[in-house]
Amino acid sequence: MVEAARALWEGGVRVMEVTLNTPGALGVIEDIREALPGMLCGTGTVLSVDDAVAAREAGAQFIVMPTLQADVVAFCKGEGLAVVPGCASVTEMAAARRAGADFVKVFPANRFGLVDIREVLEELPGLRLIPTGGVTPDNVTQYFAAGCAAVAAGATLVSKELLARRDWAGLSAATGRFVEAVGRAREGR
Repeated sequence: MVEAARALWEGGVRVMEVTLNTPGALGVIEDIREALPGMLCGTGTVLSVDDAVAAREAGAQFIVMPTLQADVVAFCKGEGLAVVPGCASVTEMAAARRAGADFVKVFPANRFGLVDIREVLEELPGLRLIPTGGVTPDNVTQYFAAGCAAVAAGATLVSKELLARRDWAGLSAATGRFVEAVGRAREGR
């Protein structure tokens, strides 16, 4: 996994997440933090406070959850860890903000229309949404135009095929294209 992280770094990514369902995830986080000290590395698929504790001990610098778990948000805030719960409704998004979440993960983003995201942000100004799931270099501009704080990419960037082939040059090139698209989108705000 360090090779993949290095390819992301070389392509311009400075923030990455290692999901807990990745084999050996906690060791991978430790390895990435050691090999790439400038990379902000967090843990995803955190489902409990115990998961968050283990992630923090492995060196995770932020926590991402697939759902809103208020106890995990409270733990992270107490530890000074940025926390990003996944939310599927406006009610959950508002609850996440009240609980102190730094950002809200919208997953899968392609389930929510851009009009929906724009309307949520009109009703809840200041909410910092991060869409993931279906975000590509071709549609990233639309997410920023809708008001999203950032975007995240998983399989649309780090494909199973690239990983299986250990095609680090290909991953770095794909990352560069994605990062360039994000740069253009942010300039157009």
